[in-house]
Amino acid sequence: MTKYSGLLLFILFSVVTRAAVIEPRHVLIPSKPASDSDTVVRKRSVSVGVSYGNDAIFFGRVGPVKYPYVTTDVVYNDKSGLFIYGSGLKVLGYKPVFDEVDIGGGYFYKFNKKFSGAISYTRFIFNNDARIIKSASSNDINFKNTYDWKYLRSSVVMDFLFGKSHDFFVTVSNGKRFEPDWSIFTDSDYLTFNPSFNIIFGTQNFVNKYSQDRFYLANRDKVFSSDMLTRNNGRFTVLNYYLKVPVAYNTPHFTLEASYRYSIPVNVENALQNRHASFLNLTFYYLFY
Repeated sequence: MTKYSGLLLFILFSVVTRAAVIEPRHVLIPSKPASDSDTVVRKRSVSVGVSYGNDAIFFGRVGPVKYPYVTTDVVYNDKSGLFIYGSGLKVLGYKPVFDEVDIGGGYFYKFNKKFSGAISYTRFIFNNDARIIKSASSNDINFKNTYDWKYLRSSVVMDFLFGKSHDFFVTVSNGKRFEPDWSIFTDSDYLTFNPSFNIIFGTQNFVNKYSQDRFYLANRDKVFSSDMLTRNNGRFTVLNYYLKVPVAYNTPHFTLEASYRYSIPVNVENALQNRHASFLNLTFYYLFY
């Protein structure tokens, strides 16, 4: 597999690994097209990955206590651009073997070497004892478009979540990918750095449903205060600003990535009295093709 088709794969895997605990997931696609071609390098492939996070975060929001977690993901990519995937999430330190299982599929498209995107649907299946905040929503339709300005890469991601709560989110990202010319251990391995600045807009109906279903009776003081119960969680507003700095070691068949995220939540509702916080994620995936 070429370096560039591996990068396409990483984009798709990033889409997938967003879903379970972070922002809804998607797929493994080449994240960097060959500079001399306007066509997508398509390969039929299967990828398997595992991730660790120090706290579950959902569109810039976290629960009243910290929930470190691990996820496993399997993604099948077809040469046509179609993909299907499944994943499982386990919150560390609690009884359920899996707190969440996700299944979904979608389509990756590319208009030219600068403009690409993906559309997907994910179904979230939660354990009855699941504690993560996303347990208020069971479906996600995700639409992502990315444009490469050469010196800056911009993307707009729209998510419509529905189930016990209905919410709409728009995430705007601007970043730049850096890849040193030198290799590490072999001629085929390389490092990548992909810092980005991101803004999340959206509604917060999920806050009330999550609070009512999971913590209202047991943690009333943590979840609600009387002056918050009448807030308009259906208002579309800015939810979060965050800086993300992923650093990845890549080979033709696997990638190991460490990612740091500094999050600044705003317009926080109800129990989720979030503050500025740091998040760390470690991800490993292996590609079969």
